[in-house]
Amino acid sequence: MPRRKSPTLTEAELRIMEVLWQRERASVAEVTEALPPPPVAYNSVLTTLRILEQKGHVAHEEAGRAFIYRPLIARETAAQSAVKNVVEKFFGNSNGELALRLIESQKPSDEELARLRSLIERYEER
Repeated sequence: MPRRKSPTLTEAELRIMEVLWQRERASVAEVTEALPPPPVAYNSVLTTLRILEQKGHVAHEEAGRAFIYRPLIARETAAQSAVKNVVEKFFGNSNGELALRLIESQKPSDEELARLRSLIERYEER
């Protein structure tokens, strides 16, 4: 039975997407070279890029014998999808519960507290 597709980027997919977001376009060899340690085999990068293409996250075009890949989703979109997935799975679809958990786990900086106060005031006005 085939493995169920992840609604968010896996760790390996994210590493490759980071390279593509930074470079905007890259061949498999260029992605392989640009990945931070630990090294990843060329074939593993190629397989992951094909999976990303099946998921609709990247596209390729031919350049001679090489395929040049480019991201189809923005980093912000991927981040929103990951947060949405966490909120659905762990916080009963409540963004507020996630926010409270984050604030409880680590004291916000003064700047972050000011932003939070501003948001609270704005929501209370509505």
